[in-house]
Amino acid sequence: MTIDFNFDSVQPSVRKFQIGFYWVATLFNLCLIAQVLTVGLAFFHNSEWWNIHVWLVRGYGGLTAILLLWVFLIEFPRRVQSLTASMAVLLGLQFLTIHLNSPFPLAVFHPLIGFTLFSVSTTLVHRVRQMLFASNKE
Repeated sequence: MTIDFNFDSVQPSVRKFQIGFYWVATLFNLCLIAQVLTVGLAFFHNSEWWNIHVWLVRGYGGLTAILLLWVFLIEFPRRVQSLTASMAVLLGLQFLTIHLNSPFPLAVFHPLIGFTLFSVSTTLVHRVRQMLFASNKE
């Protein structure tokens, strides 16, 4: 009697969840682009855009919690896990730098943290895309 453990039946469902993660990470990245555009419009064109800038982050900020939970429930490389975790930390720092009142104006770090958040988010999207779709080319 031989026992055949066929893991191929599990793999397609995990891959579907990983592809879903990729699309949510991409959506988050696109929201960050919209965030930068709206702050630019608010600063250089019309201050009414500031309300949209604030509304956007409140709308898509929850995606980091979803991605963070998702990345540890499904099989992902450590690098993808650490990029996702750092996005949640950076978004938290974004909120702190804007809302905390201190003798030193922490808001000066807000644009730098935002740039870092965008960089990490873009790197995450590229890493997951390579992980998922590079194997198809082989």
